[in-house]
Amino acid sequence: MRAVWLREFGGPEVLVEGEAPEPAPGPGQVLIEVAYANTTFVETQFRATGRGPFPAQPPLILGNGVGGAVAATGPGVDPGLVGRRVVAGTGGSGGYAEYALAAAEALYPVPEGLALDDAVALLADGRTAVLQLDAAAVKPGDRVLVEAAAGGVGGLLVQLAAAAGATVVAAAGGERKLGLARELGAAETVDYREPGWEERVAPVDVVLDGVGGAIGRAAFRLLRAGGRMVSFGLASGEWAGIEEAEAEARQVTLLRPVPSPVLLRRATEQALGEARAGRLRPTVGQRFPLARAADAHRAIESRATVGKTLLEVRPAAR
Repeated sequence: MRAVWLREFGGPEVLVEGEAPEPAPGPGQVLIEVAYANTTFVETQFRATGRGPFPAQPPLILGNGVGGAVAATGPGVDPGLVGRRVVAGTGGSGGYAEYALAAAEALYPVPEGLALDDAVALLADGRTAVLQLDAAAVKPGDRVLVEAAAGGVGGLLVQLAAAAGATVVAAAGGERKLGLARELGAAETVDYREPGWEERVAPVDVVLDGVGGAIGRAAFRLLRAGGRMVSFGLASGEWAGIEEAEAEARQVTLLRPVPSPVLLRRATEQALGEARAGRLRPTVGQRFPLARAADAHRAIESRATVGKTLLEVRPAAR
């Protein structure tokens, strides 16, 4: 089968298409014929440095999220799943390929009427957005600042917060991204690439911090007493690094939720259901064929992307 190999850590050019043996599902596993593979900023960091959420060494095939049809089942798995459209996490690797293994318990059936590429775009980002909004306890009348508001998670947070009755302040870099945030429901926008951007934003009740670093720290200073800051990403390369004592002095609650497997599944199913009902729309801003995985990584690292970046492996299988 075709796959994209990471044979050493380094720049995007280390991602090279090649042949790989088709995997066979073991006990409790299924084999998925991949139509689309998810790509993430975390994967670009791992490719470059070897640092990430799971320990691994090259050679390996990247990719922690896929969507397609179940091609085969292993021992102990219902063979009736064969042919079903599903999205699934792979456990950390193996997704940039024509076939990928996943635990049967990690499968999510794609609801009828929901496009497979949209389901893949929602697999990780959808549950992340649902969990962060729940952790922040966003309510009608809140002013909510969403960082990286045109990204995969950020664009979903804009929609969810607006649907909850909040006034959404979208922070992103450049007019193209701010325009998308407005389309998704943001009432106010601000370009955080401009010096002193935070001085143009009135106080907020909630900060949804997916960037960290200097931007996260500036956003923290916008919170009024009783505010909540949920940190879930470090697109800047570091967390915001707010000290608990500083937050307490300003009467601000810092949150970094660590959900249980049960909550992760519930949040994923909720995101897929909201999309099926037309109340949540992922933005697939960039698509690359499998062989151009390196270009997908370059696009993500350029900070020029909007929404989700997908690899098209067998798009006709949608």
